[in-house]
Amino acid sequence: MADKQDYYQVLGIEKNASEDDIKRAYRKLAKKYHPDMNPGNAEAEQKFKEVNEAYGILSDAEKRSQYDRFGHAAFESGAGAGGAGFGGFGGFDFGDIFSSFFGGSSGGGGRRNGPIDGDDIGTRISIDFTEAVFGCKKEISYGRIESCGDCKGSGAASGTAPERCSTCNGSGQVTVQQNTMFGMMQSSRPCSACRGTGKFIKTPCKNCRGTGKVKITKKIEFSVPAGIDDGQRIALRGQGHAGTNGGAYGDLFIEVAIRPHPIFERRGNHVFCEIPITFTDAALGAEIDVPLLDGSTQKYKIPEGTQTGTSFTLRGKGIQSVNNPSRKGDLTFTVTVEVPRNLNAEQKDLLSRFAACCGDSNNTKKSGFFKKLFKDK
Repeated sequence: MADKQDYYQVLGIEKNASEDDIKRAYRKLAKKYHPDMNPGNAEAEQKFKEVNEAYGILSDAEKRSQYDRFGHAAFESGAGAGGAGFGGFGGFDFGDIFSSFFGGSSGGGGRRNGPIDGDDIGTRISIDFTEAVFGCKKEISYGRIESCGDCKGSGAASGTAPERCSTCNGSGQVTVQQNTMFGMMQSSRPCSACRGTGKFIKTPCKNCRGTGKVKITKKIEFSVPAGIDDGQRIALRGQGHAGTNGGAYGDLFIEVAIRPHPIFERRGNHVFCEIPITFTDAALGAEIDVPLLDGSTQKYKIPEGTQTGTSFTLRGKGIQSVNNPSRKGDLTFTVTVEVPRNLNAEQKDLLSRFAACCGDSNNTKKSGFFKKLFKDK
């Protein structure tokens, strides 16, 4: 007994674990090491035996109490059979345990032919920057699986109906018994005769070939909400694939990609742009036109002596929140001073005289730069 691993360690749980914790841990490990999932793996079989032995003790309140007090010594007399009452897995509810990963109870009563919701569909569209800002209507075509209109999804030809499968008596499952090194075990598996549906179609529908579903190309128009951002998704409920056995349709998810704007850059709900201004505008100050998202402009007075790279903000002129239209971001524009090129002789002469007239007194950054550079000399 000394070399036996602690049952709590076998299941990977604490000593104060609840009954649900013990059961949950057992299910996970029993599935992992089950012989059906590890054919020919002797190590997995041994692990499976240890897991079942630990569960057989810790799942029984009285045995667990004895084990907590005396350890493995409490079951020395029956150790060869895995503890009192443990031989052949007495007391185990395999119907409950294995239903979680074999699709039904060991008694075959579980059903696999209930309603199953349809799968979702994902697609992608590209829209312009302004369409994302103000919202728009779009139309797309996509492939989806629908219930067959001829047989109303039953799979049976018109005038007929699916019959109950005689092999599984309509349950969709059959009980399989196996002799293993641990004794007789039984589990439920999908019925091969009806493929787990519980139904047999004698005369299949010609349109869907007995599947109850057909693949079509569907065209749909939808609204893109104002303020949507790049990478966000639009959910259209019930526009996905058809369900099974009366299950609901899945959903259609449309991911939005936004084409860049030639002027504006978006960061969240805020918008940024650069506006070129002349040297004269920057030096003397000027009233400039600031472009807005709707295509119009707004006058803005920049002060004299404005430096290139200076930013100004128009509050509430950005993009509205997709979830709260009353909240809008800001529009921030940065001015860049454009240096004139291709000057003629007269213009060069005027600028030279202007520079001589100004000296360094009007260029504090330039003079300050050299003062810092040569301050130690």
